[in-house]
Amino acid sequence: MAIRMLRLSAPPLQAKEIAAKESQFPLFLIATLLPLLALPTADLSGGVLQRYALPVAVDLLILQSLRALPDWQARVGRLRINALYRWLGFLGAIDVWIPFLIGHNVPWLLRAAFVGIRAAFFLMTACRIIQVLATCRQVSGRTLCLAAAGYIHMGLTSGQLATVLQVVDADSFRLGTMGSREELVARLSYFAFETIGTLGYGDVVPESPIGETYVVLTSIASTLYVSLLIGLLLSRYIDYRTKILLQGANKEVQR
Repeated sequence: MAIRMLRLSAPPLQAKEIAAKESQFPLFLIATLLPLLALPTADLSGGVLQRYALPVAVDLLILQSLRALPDWQARVGRLRINALYRWLGFLGAIDVWIPFLIGHNVPWLLRAAFVGIRAAFFLMTACRIIQVLATCRQVSGRTLCLAAAGYIHMGLTSGQLATVLQVVDADSFRLGTMGSREELVARLSYFAFETIGTLGYGDVVPESPIGETYVVLTSIASTLYVSLLIGLLLSRYIDYRTKILLQGANKEVQR
């Protein structure tokens, strides 16, 4: 019986394809910041602004992610990665509204699934950003906007994953003194950015082995991600400056 191995085929991105998307990178960074600005106001039992600001911000981010980044051409067997990415975005854009429409009555398992879908979408977006930066020919202001958006996506992904852990196991983290209407996702997103920024204020701490493992993996992943970003940006900048110097030297020789 023949066994078919799953093959991951990922054709390289075309420079022209990325150049056509570069104008979207600043808007993409702005859209990435919107959920961070909306998280402190999120309240399932609050007013219109408190209930709907975060879902609108997440939907705008998902839409801009699909617009700003080139389509995935990779496949895993017969599964098209781009189709999976779009479906995750579609589901994430819908399910983010459900808790804010019906309040805290969402079953914990369904709530964990909703947050997990968005975490998977944000993680795939961060990986795609790395691929795009690896193909960019030179460093520009728009490229830096994309790199900044990638770092923020690491924090958003970590915050969603921490929320999943806390929903599944309420003893994963000690949340400290939360505001009377502060939502769990806002508290743990704060903790995620605190972790990847190596701040460690101590107001939110892991309490279970799973929570501690999360912190270790988040610290490693964020350090590697920043290292990749710096390496890619520096290599592109050095290549760009080298080409300029060589062109200048060739002109001097021709004279």
